[in-house]
Amino acid sequence: MTRRHTASDLIELVLDPGSFTSWDSPIDIARWPEAYRRELERARERSGRDESVITGRATVRGRPVAVVASEFRFLAGSIGEDAGRRITSAVRRATAERIPVLVTTASGGTRMQEGTPAFVHMVDISQAIMDHKAEGLPYLVHLGHPTTGGVFASWGSLGHVTVADPGALVGFLGPKVYEVLNGVPFPEGVQVAENLAHHGIIDAVVAAEHLPDLVERVLSVLLDGPQQPALDRREPAVGAALEPWAAIETTRAETRIGVRDVLRLGGADTIRLQGTDEGERDSAMIVALTRLDGEPCVVIGQDRKAQRAAPMGPGALREARRGMRLANELRLPLVSFIDTPGAELSKQAEEGAIAGEIARCIASMSTMTVPTVSVLLGEGCGGGALALFPADVVVAAQSSWLSPLPPEGASAIVHGDADHAAEMARAQRVSAPDLYAAGKVQVLVEERPADAEDGIDLARAIAAEAAHQVRILLEKTGRPQR
Repeated sequence: MTRRHTASDLIELVLDPGSFTSWDSPIDIARWPEAYRRELERARERSGRDESVITGRATVRGRPVAVVASEFRFLAGSIGEDAGRRITSAVRRATAERIPVLVTTASGGTRMQEGTPAFVHMVDISQAIMDHKAEGLPYLVHLGHPTTGGVFASWGSLGHVTVADPGALVGFLGPKVYEVLNGVPFPEGVQVAENLAHHGIIDAVVAAEHLPDLVERVLSVLLDGPQQPALDRREPAVGAALEPWAAIETTRAETRIGVRDVLRLGGADTIRLQGTDEGERDSAMIVALTRLDGEPCVVIGQDRKAQRAAPMGPGALREARRGMRLANELRLPLVSFIDTPGAELSKQAEEGAIAGEIARCIASMSTMTVPTVSVLLGEGCGGGALALFPADVVVAAQSSWLSPLPPEGASAIVHGDADHAAEMARAQRVSAPDLYAAGKVQVLVEERPADAEDGIDLARAIAAEAAHQVRILLEKTGRPQR
């Protein structure tokens, strides 16, 4: 059976011992009708709380946070006018004090006894949260069991990072209400934390007792300054190490490094974010908060291994745009990694707006408000590659390439067969050195013969160069206030 946490449980499990200081003022219930007032009094006795939420300031692993914690024992955690005002006030105080907000929910939604005035308070809470995020301050959400209705449809779904308790019931409409309204049970297994993670609605399933680890890692990336670089850069290359077709074959080899290797070998405190948070998830795209050779940043990258199983679809590009949006909101540099044999070509992709998503990615990358570095890591085929290409600085591995079609496709158009692919690669000047000569790539990372067999050093060198370029950009623009 899924555990239902009380507010006291969460204080004990998540916050540093003795660190919680309440921000809550006493609530006067005298204005309510007698019958409802008696209901509130019973809820107070049952829960030991004066409302369905508590708020305050605390620390998690020594880091200050504002806390909003639901108390389900108080009228099923429902949000009335007083609870709504309490949450709004806490978020606005956190914004004024410039500290992150951590919310843990357990609620059936808005309070039916108070009707529409309570319902409308979800707008006030959401506005306060958006003002908080507009200041570049983190908003972290842990969805407890259960979280439904107006809570999930407002402040429960606005997190920069959102996780849920294992097995937690999380959904828009409570299953009991659905059955009464429709006369049939709601389908099993839909409104469950694990299913939401699978569909890219939340980022992960995390038990409350593991929240301190997650909060510490997230806030380390979002709020701490840079660390000293520890990886060795390679001397920038100025030309080709291989002729174009040989370079293309190198990037297609099974042993070729990918973005996962760069994160594993060159990143620290990495937190993978899953899906668009809008109900889509495509494993072809990686979105992560990380510290790349000491530099905090948001990474978006095309995963070459995942694309062997399924091509990159429009959902992957929507995930990439989520990463772009997060970078702007959190005022973190964005580093994109290009490595794709091409976007999905199918009925589903066309109906999912693949072309439009490529256009929107290009537009978003071209108008970012934070420093951007794109890395041409391996294959760079078609519009799916161009989608992540625009940046303040473009870094390219020496064997990487970028073309409107795979060379075999270009050969088929011009010659009617694929036999002239190598010739087309040379003629179309697809190689990274060609792009460098044309001024479209600013830095070439040297590749060595040993990299074809063991790419560990190359992955580290790529991470080092990307982070180095981020540092140069930040020196020009100034680091954002934390």
